[in-house]
Amino acid sequence: MAASLQELKDIINAKMSTADFNKISNFIYNECGIKLPEAKKVMLQSRLQKRLRELKYTNFSDYCDFVFSKEGQNSNELIHMIDVVSTNKTDFFREPVHFDYLTNSALPEFYKENRVRRPLKVWSAACSSGEEPYTLAIVFSEFAEKNPGFDYSIFGTDISTQILRKAVNAIYKEERIAVIPMNLKKKYFLKSKNTVDKLVKVDDSLRKKVSYARLNFMDAYYDVKETFDIIFCRNALIYFNRETQESVINKLCMKLKPGGYFFLGHSESIIGMNVPLNQIKPTIFKKI
Repeated sequence: MAASLQELKDIINAKMSTADFNKISNFIYNECGIKLPEAKKVMLQSRLQKRLRELKYTNFSDYCDFVFSKEGQNSNELIHMIDVVSTNKTDFFREPVHFDYLTNSALPEFYKENRVRRPLKVWSAACSSGEEPYTLAIVFSEFAEKNPGFDYSIFGTDISTQILRKAVNAIYKEERIAVIPMNLKKKYFLKSKNTVDKLVKVDDSLRKKVSYARLNFMDAYYDVKETFDIIFCRNALIYFNRETQESVINKLCMKLKPGGYFFLGHSESIIGMNVPLNQIKPTIFKKI
C-alpha cells in the first residue's frame, strides 16, 4: 500500500535526532571505516528519507529500531543503508595522468616481460558505477590493437550493491562521456534510440572483460582468489583514518604480484605508512 499524503509529509519533515545519528554513524564507522562527523547529519537525513518512504516509517527513531533489529538485519536493510550512505563520485578518464602512464610505461613493460602471453589482471577497488573499470578496458583494448597477443581481465569491487548494479548495466548519460575523444566514443559506446533520455551503453567487447563483486574494505581478509598485476584504489581511502588506510593498503597488497603497480588518488599518500610499496611517480607505486 502506498504511503498516504500525510505520511509523505511526515517523512519529508522527519528530523534525525543526535542519538539516531550517533547510532547510524557509529555503525557506518565500525562496519565501513567511514567517519561521519556531526556536520554530515543533514546529508545523512536527506539520503535516508527515501528508505523511510519505501519502508513506510514516518520518523528516524522507528527506522533505527528496525534497521538494528534482528528482523532488519535479516532483511538486508543494513546493506541498503550502506548503499545510501556510500559516496560514489567518479568519472571516465578521471586523473588522466594514470592512464597515460599505463599506455606509455606500465603496459609496454608488461608486454615486453610477459613472454608466456598470460592476460594482464587488474583490480579496480572501490570501482563505483564502473567508469574506472571501463576506462581501463578502453586503454587496454587500444593497446591490444597495436600489440598482438596482449589480453587482459578487470575485476571491480565496491561496498555498495546498488552502485555495482549500475556498473554491471553499463548505461550512462551521454554527458558522462563528454571527456572521451570522439573516435573512442564511436568505437566503445552505443547510443540509445531514445533521443530524449540521451543514454549510452558500453559496448559488449569491453563489458565481457570486466567482472564485479561486493567487497568491504573493513573485512579482516579479502576473499579474492586471484592475484593482480595492477591495483587501482583511488579516492576511496580519504574517508578513512590513517590507521585504517594503512591496513586497507596492506590487505590489497597481499593480492598484488611482486613488482605490480598500485595507483592511489591525487589527494592520497603513503607517507609514514608501513606498506610494501615504492613510489615511482606521485600516486603511482610498485610492490616491493
